[in-house]
Amino acid sequence: MRRILQKLLTQPVIRLSDKYASRPDQKRVFKALSDLQKKILTDPGKRGLVVPFDVNQGKFIILSDQHKGARDNSDDFALAEKNYLTALEHYNRDGFTYINLGDSEELWENLLLTVKHHNKATFEAEKLFLKRDAFVKIFGNHDLYWDNDPLASVSLFQIYGRAIRIYEGIILQTIINGKPLNIYMTHGHQGDLQSDGNWFSKWFVSNVWAPVQSYLRINLNTPANNDDLKTAHNKMMYDWSAKQQHTLLITGHTHQPVFQSLTHIESLYIQRARAKKAHDIATITKLEAEITKRHLKKDSSLNFTGYRPTYFNSGCCCFNDGDITGIEVADGYIRLIKWEYDKEGNSVREVLEERTLENLAAEIEAKA
Repeated sequence: MRRILQKLLTQPVIRLSDKYASRPDQKRVFKALSDLQKKILTDPGKRGLVVPFDVNQGKFIILSDQHKGARDNSDDFALAEKNYLTALEHYNRDGFTYINLGDSEELWENLLLTVKHHNKATFEAEKLFLKRDAFVKIFGNHDLYWDNDPLASVSLFQIYGRAIRIYEGIILQTIINGKPLNIYMTHGHQGDLQSDGNWFSKWFVSNVWAPVQSYLRINLNTPANNDDLKTAHNKMMYDWSAKQQHTLLITGHTHQPVFQSLTHIESLYIQRARAKKAHDIATITKLEAEITKRHLKKDSSLNFTGYRPTYFNSGCCCFNDGDITGIEVADGYIRLIKWEYDKEGNSVREVLEERTLENLAAEIEAKA
């Protein structure tokens, strides 16, 4: 019976989720991002941290949206756990600061006690960063408990063995060629009417969606190299970031990796535009074939060449193939990375895209 229902209901459920899972309101999104940025800069340490760093020496890994659960059929993190643990071992060994950008724990579907019981290994791995004072934990909409429950500090102490502050955002600050660059990070649910503290959404996920997901064994998170254009929410995040000066914005929440304001399919359109300008027929043919394969039909009207490279999204750590994605800021570069399983089941790191912060800052200034 389950297989019959999976066949009948999986695609309709996915379509409904795509349609109703996010209801971003541009005015609310813009105001929330601006207000939080101002609070962090004027009163650092209360809602968020300001962390100066040397562009060539600072090392940060930004991961989000683990949605650690109960290891049941609705636990999207279960398949990705090994990749996550291997990644944390790598970054801790190399002296990175770990910025956890929210929705680390799935507390809409599960009790915290259940999540703690089934995720001891991941909490132990995170504690190693905390011991080096190299762990920053941001809350998201699915783990809003960390920000608004009076017992949250006690729960955090029980998990990590020491007091830990939870923030809404963080701003990394550096100087490149005599000019400031702020890397502003928050989970990204702010302004989303379905997620920004909405009690009905939480009730629906806990009491309706979770049982359906568990029974049908559906994970809506498509592989990291997805074929989609930016979601409406990501588009609004980009629109806000494009209006800022000396600022990059990094969020999570949508589970869709974005690098330099573009998803993978959008990067293909950029490459095609450049090839056409250079009259590179061989490259055009190759890119047309790739775009056709991914989008089913060629759409010559799509043009992303005017985008400022100001917005990045870490993706998530619960893709349905076990992949995890994140953003590295290290060695003077910003990188979109993926950890995936090879044919032998080993976790391996892959750099999907990268750019020097110096070149990125210069382009931002040129397009201001």
